[in-house]
Amino acid sequence: MDLLNRLLEAKLDWGPGVYWREIVGNVFGLASALLGMRRRVSAWPVGIVGNILLFTVFVGGALGGPFDEAGKEDLWGQAGRQVFFVIVSIYGWVRWAQFRRQSGAGGAGVRPRWAGMRGRLELLVGAVVLWVAFYFILGALHSYNAPADAWILTGSILATYGMARGWVEFWLVWVAVDVVGVPLLLVAGYYPSAIMYVVYGAFCIVGFVSWLRLEREGRRADEAGVADPVIETVG
Repeated sequence: MDLLNRLLEAKLDWGPGVYWREIVGNVFGLASALLGMRRRVSAWPVGIVGNILLFTVFVGGALGGPFDEAGKEDLWGQAGRQVFFVIVSIYGWVRWAQFRRQSGAGGAGVRPRWAGMRGRLELLVGAVVLWVAFYFILGALHSYNAPADAWILTGSILATYGMARGWVEFWLVWVAVDVVGVPLLLVAGYYPSAIMYVVYGAFCIVGFVSWLRLEREGRRADEAGVADPVIETVG
């Protein structure tokens, strides 16, 4: 237990001190995004490890003990999204693993495609319903900046769900999350997470372009009646 406490309390000697678990958790998140762009099933378990670490960061005050970071606001929306990430990630993990087995693809866990009218309606309705619900829940928990925190939580759930379904639009939802998340995290003092959000934003644009190319290649293969290069190879 003493060793575990020392690991949880380890800090980077920078300004007021930044916990290593915040940095490591974000590194796992970035690794998950990289694997997701390449459609690797391993993106999901890697992401779950990062989610668990970051959960302890955003509600350190409530958890107390070695998790408590003096002067930091508890962000219940940020913490809550880690919980939902784990839930949706299990769904995505199962869905991608099943696709890989059934398609015989060389490691690819999904075929990128547009969500279509029905999928976009799902995202729109989900955005409205979830934001309203989370706004009142986070407000009751006195979360820092509940409106912004509610959107970050809502957008993160929708983006992860879209990734699990293989929808190209999920990258754009992530960009919308990052636009709100960067200033919120900077003001709240979570600097490594804010910096990582900037990196995520740039990466999401690259990921969107990559999946857009794969979607077009798959559609052209369907029209030509040939083997789908998107399924045969991992991008």
